[in-house]
Amino acid sequence: MALGKWIGGWLGWILSQSILGAIAGYVLGSIIDAFSDSSKSARLEREQAENNERMRQRYQQDFQHQQEEQRQREGNRNSFLFSLMVLSAHIIQADGRIMHSEMEYMRSYLRQSFGNTAAIQGDEILKKLFDYRKKQGPYLWDVEIKQACQEMANQMEMEHRLQLMAFLCEIAKADGHIDAKEVTALRQLASQLMLDPGVVDQLLHLGGQTLDDDYAVLGLTPDATDEEVKRAYRKMALEYHPDRVATLGDDVKAAAQRKFQQINNAKERIYKARNMK
Repeated sequence: MALGKWIGGWLGWILSQSILGAIAGYVLGSIIDAFSDSSKSARLEREQAENNERMRQRYQQDFQHQQEEQRQREGNRNSFLFSLMVLSAHIIQADGRIMHSEMEYMRSYLRQSFGNTAAIQGDEILKKLFDYRKKQGPYLWDVEIKQACQEMANQMEMEHRLQLMAFLCEIAKADGHIDAKEVTALRQLASQLMLDPGVVDQLLHLGGQTLDDDYAVLGLTPDATDEEVKRAYRKMALEYHPDRVATLGDDVKAAAQRKFQQINNAKERIYKARNMK
């Protein structure tokens, strides 16, 4: 499956005035031909489906209700995916370099989620975002990223924004080295997304090999009380539960499940070290 379907949906989502709309217009306007065939096919399929449904008048009300729910789900997913692309472009360039490993992480995610064509198209979108940043200059780009994050904070549920940060932290870790500039950029994004910047340190320690890493995942130090450990885990389990992002699609939910398992693993190791139950 190509990206044309959700890109088309995204264009409908940004018809109102917004900085994300301006960015999308620049990025997608120059490569939209790459998606024309798939978009045309998808449009014809949608039109045929709508015509068939209109013939079933007695089911019209239920159909409209179902369509509205579907549009809402697609809108949430489309906004999440494009926001991920924009913020990924920001983090990939945060240390002044565009690392192959970080780009490959994004290609791999798109390839696994949508297929090889999507990986190629997604790569083109990232390159256009890099061009856009160069055209705007670092200062104006940073201003627009801040405004874009404010839009995301207004549009997205907190749990969706947490998953955005989880993806971005994985990108920063992809080259095996986390630059101080990347950490600073991640914390700034978290703050601009109306999240506690401390979530960055927690997410960067996910998958760590030491007990200190496990405590950091829960936002604690080893001198925390047993009750503080339990309370911190319950809070994270609630915020990062995969069901909280189920409307964003199976691929996003699967990624959330992997993060959730890592959180559980950290908790279990701490519990074992403390002989807690």
